[in-house]
Amino acid sequence: MEVIHDLLGYDGLKIYQDSDAFSFSIDSLLLASFIKVNSAKNIIDLCTGNGPIPLFLTLKTDANIIGVEIQEYISTLAKKSVEINNINNIEIINNNLIDIYKIVGNDKFDIVSCNPPYFKVSEASHLNKNDYLSIARHELKCNFLDITKEANRLLIDGGSFYFIHRCERLQEILTKLKQNNFGVKRIRFVYPIINSEALLVLVEAKKNRPDDVKVLSPLYIYQDNNKNIYTEEVLNIFNYKKI
Repeated sequence: MEVIHDLLGYDGLKIYQDSDAFSFSIDSLLLASFIKVNSAKNIIDLCTGNGPIPLFLTLKTDANIIGVEIQEYISTLAKKSVEINNINNIEIINNNLIDIYKIVGNDKFDIVSCNPPYFKVSEASHLNKNDYLSIARHELKCNFLDITKEANRLLIDGGSFYFIHRCERLQEILTKLKQNNFGVKRIRFVYPIINSEALLVLVEAKKNRPDDVKVLSPLYIYQDNNKNIYTEEVLNIFNYKKI
């Protein structure tokens, strides 16, 4: 069932969700917060889902933003979210991200962002019975290599590729970035709680630039062992205000 929620604490922003099909996760907002928009004019968000990253980014920039989502119904939720907020600098495209440069243009974007499917598909995979969620979480329609190749085509020279992924795939990720002419600039590990193992990693890489890695301070989601109380930093992300 479709419902309209606040995009957490954000200045009146609304987002269409469907609890039976797709709702955005905290991962998308952590990634959107991690992105440095600087003077970017053109931004594209791959695997955009119902549009939380483009919506968040409108609080940080007036750049032109494109969101690409392969699932038609989920892209419709994103389009409705753009409409209800009267935002005129976001365009949602319902299409496979593979070869999307043929539609939107190559060597054009200052920033490519992506909250991708995290999990590989094999005979041992436990796919969700909900096809919407399976496609969002598993590499059924694209994999990280597809996304990295497309980011290279889309970005201007020196443009930034931002994404979030699972830590257990970090070695593979770094290898594929190097193979596709990306240099890693910033990494930040995301921990569920203090003294736990990192679960996720935020990465900024630049097209045709050398590695010059800065490992930022850890990002903790919950206070202590209490998974009902977010840390102050996460609460600040949830209540981001346009300057």
